[in-house]
Amino acid sequence: MNKKKLRQLLIGDFSWQRLVRSIIFVYVAIGFWGYFFSNSLIFQPQPATYSDTSEILKLKSANGELISAVYLPNDEAKYTILYSHGNAEDLGDILPVLQEIQAMGFAVFSYDYQGYGTSGGQPTVAKSYQDIDAAYHYLTQTLGISPNQIIIYGRSVGGGPSVDLAARQPVAGLILESAFVSAFRALTQVPLYPFDKFENLAKMKQVNCPVLVMHGREDEVVRFWHGQALFAAAKEPKLSLWVEGAGHNEVMWVAGDRYSAALRDFVELLP
Repeated sequence: MNKKKLRQLLIGDFSWQRLVRSIIFVYVAIGFWGYFFSNSLIFQPQPATYSDTSEILKLKSANGELISAVYLPNDEAKYTILYSHGNAEDLGDILPVLQEIQAMGFAVFSYDYQGYGTSGGQPTVAKSYQDIDAAYHYLTQTLGISPNQIIIYGRSVGGGPSVDLAARQPVAGLILESAFVSAFRALTQVPLYPFDKFENLAKMKQVNCPVLVMHGREDEVVRFWHGQALFAAAKEPKLSLWVEGAGHNEVMWVAGDRYSAALRDFVELLP
């Protein structure tokens, strides 16, 4: 059998109509695969790096699961930062980061998504929205902190629930570090509508508070253009911090004094 007959047997005669149908089929197949398996693709919880102690708070999420949280108060702070961490880390991993931010003059509150650390349940996009809602409710209702004194801070995957909350609830400001425009576009620049998750870019138009976007120019996980796009979509007033030589998990440490200066400048924009 010659090559032409073999090709016809395997893929049939070429036509533009056949090619377009094939592209559409592949696009839809990938989209459905991403839709049904998105949570396992997005969330990568690791074994807990800490144990429950008296310092670990327990909050009830909307589905009844208990999530773990920590509160680092600061009597001299005007603002409290609600910090949503990145993937493959938990409260034990990020404690040094939270303490650094506290030392910059903020009170800090953070939590573990369901399935992370010692939080119960399994992580999903929808549950992450419920989890940050539980944290926001604890700050405003239990601790009595005014919404205009709460800064939402989302790093990496934490940008998803952070943007969503800032688009729905009154807050003083929004900080995004190493965040993506949407979950699937962190993997590919090709949009996978309507299957994508954490559509941060689309939600930015609903965010009415000041915004600070920070991103490492050498980010190997969420490319630098994601930060640029989020910053472009944010309303004024807004600030950016682009950090030369910083990878995905290095913005704070590589930026050094520029990081704390960016937070101070950002506070000047807040009401």
